[in-house]
Formats: sequence, C-alpha cells, structure tokens
Amino acid sequence: MAIPATHRQWLTSQNGIENLTLTLTVLPFPGPSEVLVKISAISINYRDTEVIMGLYNHHSTTGGPLPTLVPCSDICGTIVQSNSPNWNVGDRVLSTFNQTHLSGQIKAENMKSGLGLPLPGVLAEYKVFPDYGLVKAPAYLSAEEASTLPIAGMTAWMAINGMRPIGSPGGMGEVFLIQGTGGVAINGLQIAKAIIITSSSDAKLQQAKIHGADKTINYKTTPNWDVEVLKMTNGEGVDVIFENGGAATLRKSFECITFGGLINCIGYLSGKEDAVEDRTNTNVLALKRNVTLKGLLNGPRDRFEEMLRFYEEKEIKPVIDKVFSFDESKEALKYLFSGAHFGKVVIKVE
Repeated sequence: MAIPATHRQWLTSQNGIENLTLTLTVLPFPGPSEVLVKISAISINYRDTEVIMGLYNHHSTTGGPLPTLVPCSDICGTIVQSNSPNWNVGDRVLSTFNQTHLSGQIKAENMKSGLGLPLPGVLAEYKVFPDYGLVKAPAYLSAEEASTLPIAGMTAWMAINGMRPIGSPGGMGEVFLIQGTGGVAINGLQIAKAIIITSSSDAKLQQAKIHGADKTINYKTTPNWDVEVLKMTNGEGVDVIFENGGAATLRKSFECITFGGLINCIGYLSGKEDAVEDRTNTNVLALKRNVTLKGLLNGPRDRFEEMLRFYEEKEIKPVIDKVFSFDESKEALKYLFSGAHFGKVVIKVE
C-alpha cells in the first residue's frame, strides 16, 4: 500500500462546530512501539460535540486557554506501518478511548490519555498510536460498524458488567432501564435482556422494540415515568439504570431503582446543574433504596477485549443511523448534536 507524504485532518479551536477547519499536514511517522493507522471510519459521540464547542470542562486536566486539536476518539482502521512486535501491517484495529487505561478502575492519570482531548484525536485520514492503545477489530463487522464500539459499546458493556469480575458477564434475570436512544443506549439494548427504554419520540420507541426492547415509555407524554417503571416491574423497580439524562432525570431514577440497585451516571443530556429548589440531598436518596451510584467513564482495554469476544460470539451488529463522508464531518457533528439519530452516527473516511 502506497503511503502518502501528507494527509487531511480536521482541527478545532473549541469554538464551535461551524469553525472546524479541514487542513493538510505532513503524515506522522511511528516511533518505537508505535504504529501508523490508515483510518477507515470514525464514530462520533456527544462528547465530541462538547469538546468542539468548548463545553467539555468537567474533566479538565489543564488550566489556561483551550488548545487547538484534532477532535474525536473512535476509529476502525488498518495498520500501514508498524514498529511494534504486537501488530503487523494489514491488521485491522479499533482505538481505545483513554489510551493508558489498560485494566482495573480508571485513575486520574489515565484521564490525561483521552483521545480528542486532552490528546489529539482521530478526525483525520491517518494517525499514529502506541501499540497498547489499540485492540483487534472483529472480522465480521464492517469498518463503520466496528468504529461504533470504543465509547458507545464499551460504556454500555461497563454499565452492565463493570461491577462484575472480568470474564463473568451478567444481565440474565435482571431488568434494565435505558434512557434515550443514542449510541450507548442502543448498544445496551443489544447486550442486555429485559429492557425498559425511554424516549420523547414514539417513532424511536417503535425502532427500539424492533431491536429488542421489552417495554417503552414516552417521557414527554408520561412525565412521571418513574411511576410507570414501578408499575411495569410490579413495584420492585429495575436492577440497573443507564442514567443518561442528568439534572432532570436522576431524581426519578432514584425513585424507580430496585432496593440495592445500580444507577450508572453516564450522560447529562437534560443538563449539568439542578434547578434551584427545595430538594432532598443525593446521599439521602441513595440511602433510601440502598443504591449504588456509579460515575462511568468508559472502561479499560481488557474489558473492551472481553466485550468484543461477547459481540463476536453473539454476532451483534451495532445500529448505525447515518453515515457521512469525511468532507461532511461538520454536517455529521451537527446532526448528532441535534439528537435526531437512533443509534450511532459515523464518518466514512475511505
């Protein structure tokens, strides 16, 4: 395969999607224990839009002005140069999100290795990776499908299995509540059993049923959806919640979790700050039903590989809403931010 001297990449100064700039730059060269990857597909996440708009500040690892960088973190690609005994030219690979998070609970130091902030990301035609920052892509998936797994698939996997020992995936006999129909939500729907899913769109709820949802709730027409969840579970509540809403949903999640259940704090699409009103403190809400409240930041490489084995065994096909070209990256990010998608939004580079 001929390797060009230059390649294209998108840059953001974290000042808005409209201000993304497509640039031509010298092709990077891999150093010791590094590989050069030709990127085939990039899956985008809500986090990417926040970074590009300068709003991703709750995990800040440095002070000062916001840096200009290549955004995005999730790719499937092919190794075209290798200086590592672990990888060969021609190997098809996926990126890991926090590159140094290899096993166990994430540490503050690992946060410094996040692709797309603080490290340069992957919205480019080529990228150099350390050999530990990649995993083998499943052969049965297209590049577009496989690219959806590093954040969305992995976060869903950890929401279900992160509190269990590696090699002992669960989900059977448990009831899950999944909020929304974005990438993490639909991956969770495909992995787990006994699912209740919420959305403001009846059309998306119908799609969710096609992909395996057992019960659905429109939270616009049923604002007291926590009461409905309790009815659906005969008053028991659900075992695990994908808490994707944030400020407007967490209180209701506390009300419909089972005694001793797990709430995974994944997203904050309804806001990061509570309304100023008289409210019961979070610690009391947690004690009320003996709840485990877990902040979830993706997962380590060994759990990613565990997840991929499960996907291959079950031949799970990630749900892609829409594929954009590399030149349409701005449009792809705007579409994702609009919330119109069901499942994942992907940029095809090749």
